[in-house]
Amino acid sequence: MRLALLIDDYLPNSTRVGAKMFHELACELVKCGHEVVVVTPGINQNELLKISMLDGVTVWKFNSGPIKDIGKIKRAINETLLSTRAWNAIKAKVCLGYFDGVVYYSPSIFFSHLVTKLKKACGCQSYLVLRDLFPQWAVDEGLMKQGSLIEKYFRFFEKLNYKAANHIGLMSQNNLTLFNSRTDNVYQTTILRNWAAFSPFNVKDANFNYRDKLNLTNKVIYFYGGNIGHAQDMENLMRLARDMQPYPQAHFLFVGQGDEVELINKLATDWELDNFTYLASVTQEVFKHLLSEVDVGLFSLARSLSAHNFPGKLLGYMVESLPILGSVNPGNDLLDLVRENDAGDIFINGEDDKLLNASISYLNSEYRNNKGNNATVLLHNEFTVESAVKDIVNTIGL
Repeated sequence: MRLALLIDDYLPNSTRVGAKMFHELACELVKCGHEVVVVTPGINQNELLKISMLDGVTVWKFNSGPIKDIGKIKRAINETLLSTRAWNAIKAKVCLGYFDGVVYYSPSIFFSHLVTKLKKACGCQSYLVLRDLFPQWAVDEGLMKQGSLIEKYFRFFEKLNYKAANHIGLMSQNNLTLFNSRTDNVYQTTILRNWAAFSPFNVKDANFNYRDKLNLTNKVIYFYGGNIGHAQDMENLMRLARDMQPYPQAHFLFVGQGDEVELINKLATDWELDNFTYLASVTQEVFKHLLSEVDVGLFSLARSLSAHNFPGKLLGYMVESLPILGSVNPGNDLLDLVRENDAGDIFINGEDDKLLNASISYLNSEYRNNKGNNATVLLHNEFTVESAVKDIVNTIGL
């Protein structure tokens, strides 16, 4: 079968977890005997359509303006044009029956027009991998006013995004329940957990040590990697770093990009933190190398969020047998899942004392190693790319 996979960011140039997840999904589909074509933006490329291969996956890049790490208005315009630009680039190649199915990833919420065109041209079904309930999280965080013109604009495309899907996969039971209640159970929904290919970093591939390079030898490194934005409430983790200053063996290493990079660096300066290091985004291989040398995987979700996300960064932590330490919004079933499997320590955002006490416990190597090993077991039980492929293929009837 030939499948079209649509995503707004892809490897090898992307540093985002979603791009890595989708490539792992594509590779596993190829491994199972399917032909895969990833359709994704090629930012400011000269050609209308550029075709390449990556690990056995065919990649169609259509010309697009930038949609990441730019001003909100320009981003909104370029994202709105994604479907139109993509269809204009690929329509000459898409004959009747060319694709046997369409799998698309959200965010972005602007692929509905392209999905509808592909379904009509090919007579196939579509599967929406829904990871982010936008614009709801932006409303929750006060970045967008409920009832405003801009919110209505995004809600319009959000609804089209859902309507274009024959099936919608959400990442947890609580997220599925929340989504169905808000949409009056009109969509065909199922649980599709995040996934990862189990491929730990091979230390033989490294010719240097990041601990030495960053002058962190003999430190217990608490690592945060990924988006540094409002939905993560990064001040929550910065408070933890501040409260851990009496423990000189602990060091906090944050890697990524986002709207709150300036904030965390300002807090580090204002609080005179000597146990904190920030690095800008790195390639996927560098990221895996870093994960192989750190000790604890950190994450945070804003308390105000109403959706119950499972941050993709946790998959990388579990692959490298790192214990999970962090905070979630009330009602997030990730808390129970991690606790029941003894794969880390998770608390409701705002329970700073509990988070601090758990963080102190991770200074003990036996404690963190036990939880880290359990995290890898949890990965194999619940979050494999093989399971994701099986669920998607069975759902769309291939």
